[in-house]
Amino acid sequence: MAHDASHYLLVPGAVVRPESAADIGRIFAGAARHGVPLTFRSGGTSLSGQASTDGLLIDTRRNFREIEVLDGGRRVRVQPGATVQAVNIRLAPYGRKLGPDPASLTACTIGGVVANNSSGMSSGTEFNTYNTLDSLVVVLPSGTVIDTADADADAQLAAKEPDLHEGLLRLRRRIVDNPASVEKIEQQFSMKNTMGYGLNSFVDYEVPVKILEHLLVGSEGTLGFIASATYRTLPILPAVSTGLLTFDNLIDATSTIPALVAAGMATAELLDATSIRVAQRSGQVPASLAAIDVKDHATLLVEFQGISSEELADKEAAAAPMLSSLGTVLPFSMTTDAAERDLLWAARRGLYTTVAGNRPSGTNALLEDVVVPVERLGSTCQDLSALFDEHGYQDSVIFGHAKDGNIHFMLNEQFRDAALLKRYEAFTEDMVDLIIGAGGSLKAEHGTGRIMAPFVRRQFGDELYEIMCELKALVDPRGMLNPGVLLSDDPTSYVQNLKVAETVEEEVDRCVECGYCEPVCPSKDLTLTPRQRIVLRREIQAAEAEGNGQLAQQLRADYDYAGVQTCAVDGMCLTRCPMHIDTGELVRRLRSENQNKLAATGWKLAAKNWGAVDAGAGKALNLAKALPFPAVQNVTKVARTLVGEDMVPLYKKHLSGGGTRRHPHADEAAEIVFFPACVNAMFGGIDENGADTTVNATAAFTALCERAGVHYTVPEGIGELCCGTPWKSKGYTGGYAIMRDKVLTALWKATDGGRLPVICDASSCTEGLLTMQQKVAAAVESQQGRNRVAGEPDFSRIVFIDSVEFAADRLLPQLSVTTPIASLALHPTCSITHLGLQSRMVQIAEAISPDAVVPAAWGCCGYAGDRGMLHPELTASATAAEAAEVNQRTFAAYASTNRTCEQGMTEATGHSYQNILQLLEQATR
Repeated sequence: MAHDASHYLLVPGAVVRPESAADIGRIFAGAARHGVPLTFRSGGTSLSGQASTDGLLIDTRRNFREIEVLDGGRRVRVQPGATVQAVNIRLAPYGRKLGPDPASLTACTIGGVVANNSSGMSSGTEFNTYNTLDSLVVVLPSGTVIDTADADADAQLAAKEPDLHEGLLRLRRRIVDNPASVEKIEQQFSMKNTMGYGLNSFVDYEVPVKILEHLLVGSEGTLGFIASATYRTLPILPAVSTGLLTFDNLIDATSTIPALVAAGMATAELLDATSIRVAQRSGQVPASLAAIDVKDHATLLVEFQGISSEELADKEAAAAPMLSSLGTVLPFSMTTDAAERDLLWAARRGLYTTVAGNRPSGTNALLEDVVVPVERLGSTCQDLSALFDEHGYQDSVIFGHAKDGNIHFMLNEQFRDAALLKRYEAFTEDMVDLIIGAGGSLKAEHGTGRIMAPFVRRQFGDELYEIMCELKALVDPRGMLNPGVLLSDDPTSYVQNLKVAETVEEEVDRCVECGYCEPVCPSKDLTLTPRQRIVLRREIQAAEAEGNGQLAQQLRADYDYAGVQTCAVDGMCLTRCPMHIDTGELVRRLRSENQNKLAATGWKLAAKNWGAVDAGAGKALNLAKALPFPAVQNVTKVARTLVGEDMVPLYKKHLSGGGTRRHPHADEAAEIVFFPACVNAMFGGIDENGADTTVNATAAFTALCERAGVHYTVPEGIGELCCGTPWKSKGYTGGYAIMRDKVLTALWKATDGGRLPVICDASSCTEGLLTMQQKVAAAVESQQGRNRVAGEPDFSRIVFIDSVEFAADRLLPQLSVTTPIASLALHPTCSITHLGLQSRMVQIAEAISPDAVVPAAWGCCGYAGDRGMLHPELTASATAAEAAEVNQRTFAAYASTNRTCEQGMTEATGHSYQNILQLLEQATR
């Protein structure tokens, strides 16, 4: 919990996880008695150091995630631990969304969005929290709780906190009676501005409780705890068109902003010349951008948004004369094509990945933001670029929200080196002078934090700074809430407590500790998140570097369970990581390096004799099913005690009996090769009542093929083959290599050298087969200069297709739904997500049911093959939110795409999850 996305690091004295606002009040009282400072922490995505402390850290992510949709979606009440994306998912069925749209919306939480007054690409100042907040519930440092939605909220504040009520009025009079103060506030807050306190609250509101409500927005946890916030929402504008405007230089580009805003552009994202060069190096740019011979060029990525295609067309038509007169140096057009739009945005999104991902090991990636009046934007960008050159910063890109005058820039810095730290200080002083001299703000949307706290006085002047200090003392007289953040009289505080990134394993060394991975991690509420797994590796290295072997040894011991055993290695972190890190690769490496030699030998032997192992496991499940459940489970409990919980699975009540052995199938007219997964032979299928059935996923797929007139073949020796996932996930590299060679060789023959595609009936196994293929291709590619031997198989020519994709694209059009399913709850698996096939799963579900639902709280079940039987607590924690949502109603059927995931969800919900192929087969008989 000490590490967040910023470049600061303070180690808290303790971490507490309250469960209610009442708990917060008790914590406040205890902290006051003992003089302990405290800081709130939720998503940990803030970049300015506002969520770090060496006092008491209050984790509000785990127990404050409630979301309540109000007024048909026009308002929403949210607790601080819910992510922006989670809120928007709940609002989507109503055609609504939140106003703030930060780039970190998948991971940042409402607590931080309110505390930082976050905005984003299209929200500007009009739709930020300050301007879309309806009400909030706050716990003040005294323990007083105020719900500003109450009709008598101001009277409550006056009665419970008379000094605060009167003090707010006094400060307001001091401001409004001073024309210079009012002018300064109006100028500063006409832009995005998250420096210091939001003194515009005193100008915009007269009633103390409304002043306080809006002062809390952007207060960075220094004035109170926001227990919930109620937002007014915005309509979703589904019609979108995107275009790229290219100019000779920054001045030409930024001079067009007023006209673009007047034409109704929702976004106008700036890329400077360095950004264009960096984007070109990534290879993920449209041809028009790749073709630029970059000198001083700049581009604007622009978008129109509308409620309908007709409205969008009207906006484009009205803007056409203006757009044609802008003097762009390349042809320009707007596109609504999703693939083309994604390619355009890839250039913008990939900047952070490219610059931060290529930084030297041990350095920190700093992403900063500033804002200036739009008319000063071009010259400010030029001057900022000159500062990069002057101070020796390379590849420091400038990009951002040009329509608001809000730009971001990136620096890679090594704080361990005293000379480089002096360079950073000198650059910061010059940058502060530049932005303030342009009439701008040193923070537009990232919050003041620790990084800019010493410069608040310089930006606002003595009078307004003193008002801010008086406000802090008025609300938090003991100064216990987040000291050192937002206000600081120590001019060097911004270079204190800097984070030094230790070099760790190459799989994860480029991690920037942003925390984007955390919401999708199945172990996040049980042990560690991917970010925490990585930073603990850094802490181990730091302890060793400092000669603290005892600490390093203790961390390693604790890491085994929290970091290794309870990692599902599901790769979901990869789907969110801007650095494209799969923390599971680190865990697989650690499992391999620390593997039990006897177990590794056993798994290697199993790879050589998989048919017997697979059949034996099925028979064992049949035997276990025939015996009294308590007796069988007790046997496994004893074995787990003797051998270890990470070695022996726990027998579960809902486990099915064994499946049916796999057999080859020949057909000269075959158009596909069917690879039935061994997991469906090991575990038998279940019906809607949880009873064993012979029609499992494998039987359902073959029945569907025959029904649709699709001829297939099953490889010779299929009983000995497996996708290799069990070996890979456990780190048994020797056994994995044996199985990989067996499988790819067999499939090369069965597919006639790649002529026929391979279809697999378990999504994780399809992903496993693809991984096998990719590993071999990577190995071949690494052997530069080696010529392929005549007749040597080229496994890269084998095409793997998941059965869900094949069923949706090839089988479904040939089938007739005769028995629709009244309602259907879906659990997309991690592998389906990695394969990009969730939409195909939903397509099948909607074809057989008029009421197919993917829960808003869907996530990885954590079963991960046998991980849910080795550590049942992992699956219980991972599925808690989804199970609670699913069980709010009763569905006619429940479906997933992998046998062990179906097992995990069956255990979690008490309902029988079947493979989607089983349900498709039933519905089309």
